[in-house]
Amino acid sequence: MLEHVPRWLGKALSGLRAGQDKLAIAHAELGSFESIRLASPAFANGARLPERFTADGEGVSPPLFWTDVPEGAVRLALLVEDADAPTPSPLVHAVVWDLPAGDGELKEGAIVADKRRDAADGSDVGRNSYFAEGWLPPDPPTGHGVHHYAFQLFALAEGPDLKENPNRGAMLKAMRGRVLAAGLLTGTYSRGEAQPTGLVGKAVPAAA
Repeated sequence: MLEHVPRWLGKALSGLRAGQDKLAIAHAELGSFESIRLASPAFANGARLPERFTADGEGVSPPLFWTDVPEGAVRLALLVEDADAPTPSPLVHAVVWDLPAGDGELKEGAIVADKRRDAADGSDVGRNSYFAEGWLPPDPPTGHGVHHYAFQLFALAEGPDLKENPNRGAMLKAMRGRVLAAGLLTGTYSRGEAQPTGLVGKAVPAAA
């Protein structure tokens, strides 16, 4: 959708960004928490997302895995946000509630509407910023610069559950004061800039 935004307009909006301080993981009311290791076999932390996970490719969700979940956790929650979106708040790309507490993974393409997947683990895919269940592929405006996509995984203590298909607001309210540990993995993407990538987000050397 945003690939059709003119480059000049994207550049004009380059200074308009939600801000890293508005990411969920930066909310003080969630509590003081330890660290979870969150990573992906598809891209390194801080590296460019491969095109297949974006609106320029297949648009599937990337694979993720995590370790070091504390023993006291009763459930995990995943939230993916774009802090560089030209919107008042970060753009929500994925919400997954009630993942099993413990070390685990999400395979490539796993974040889809509940009716399209086998949710044997009891997890619930919520609504992104476009009010749809599933993965919202990164789709930054051309010329707007680099966008940072924050994959945030929260380990939660006992507390209230949520109704089906939660959105960001409902999840943040339910997590308040319950976060025992959290992990952060950041992938980047942009349009209209020379940023070819190689394996795991490494830049491809220029041709001789």
